[in-house]
Amino acid sequence: MKPDSRRKLDQIDKKILLLLQEDALLPVQEIAARVNLSTTPCWRRIQQLREWAVIKQHVAILDPAKVNLPVSVFVGIKTSQHNAPWLDKFARSVKQLPEVLEFYRMSGDVDYLLRVVVPDIGGYDVFYKKLIKVAELTDVSSSFAMEQIKYTTALPLDHV
Repeated sequence: MKPDSRRKLDQIDKKILLLLQEDALLPVQEIAARVNLSTTPCWRRIQQLREWAVIKQHVAILDPAKVNLPVSVFVGIKTSQHNAPWLDKFARSVKQLPEVLEFYRMSGDVDYLLRVVVPDIGGYDVFYKKLIKVAELTDVSSSFAMEQIKYTTALPLDHV
């Protein structure tokens, strides 16, 4: 459900969202205090943000190295197939590969871009062999991240 057209997200909603993006486990009482609301109206706003699907889900973000997935690989895929049945099969298959954290259809030089996590180069080779079985691909190009310089899941809210 989208936000009610009569009420748009305001600065208090924005502050609530910024706080929840930093720590989704913050108690409502603490959020309310930080945004200068009482607890009940703050709780109602959070519930409304959930109903509107502005807040899609609450998750735990794991340290990849501590779960033996320290290697990030960006995989560019080109295909000569540009039809709905092929895309449907390809998308369903790629979504089933647990190593794939992100999956995009692109404009430009590559048709699809994946972000994949694996334990090491050997783990990537295992993933690659699974990937090339799922659909007809013209080219698969892999770039290994050498260092993660910035990582966040927090969206900037300057445009709210």
